[in-house]
Amino acid sequence: MAPANTLPVSRPSTTATRALAAVLVAAAVALVIGNRLYRTAEMTLASGILRLATGSGVYLVPERQAVYFGLGSAHAFGLRMSPECTSAFLVLPLLLIAAVLIGLRGRVAGRVLGALAVAVAVVVAVNQLRVLTLVGLISWLGTDQGYYWGHTFFGSMISVVGGAGALVLFVWQATR
Repeated sequence: MAPANTLPVSRPSTTATRALAAVLVAAAVALVIGNRLYRTAEMTLASGILRLATGSGVYLVPERQAVYFGLGSAHAFGLRMSPECTSAFLVLPLLLIAAVLIGLRGRVAGRVLGALAVAVAVVVAVNQLRVLTLVGLISWLGTDQGYYWGHTFFGSMISVVGGAGALVLFVWQATR
């Protein structure tokens, strides 16, 4: 018999948590299948940030997942978000890990979903920072050197550190 001063703990049903895990797996599959749409959304966000951050012309070509910046200047340049450069492939494992955690321990669903939301936001923000760093370095160092340093070195470092940080944050929030 439970003491009179405690409230009963409400636990989600096994069916509900398995359904939630299945929804997360379906979201992961949709992210792979709809990768072009996701990349278009990323470049739309990048073009909006670039419009706010730069004084030069910015033009978005959504059907190509491309943004052109520096229009009207001597250093106009375009970036296309390729499948390899999207944050989708950093979001994908987070969705799958969340599905497994919820499928195995349904009572942590709320915590895991909160951690997932934060980690996904961090991954998307990190990828936007990577794009902005690339734009800044191209504007500062020119096309060849700026693209090399911005894409190969700093872009990779930002992605690795940001992705690892998002994963650590996700695990910490989901399991505390």
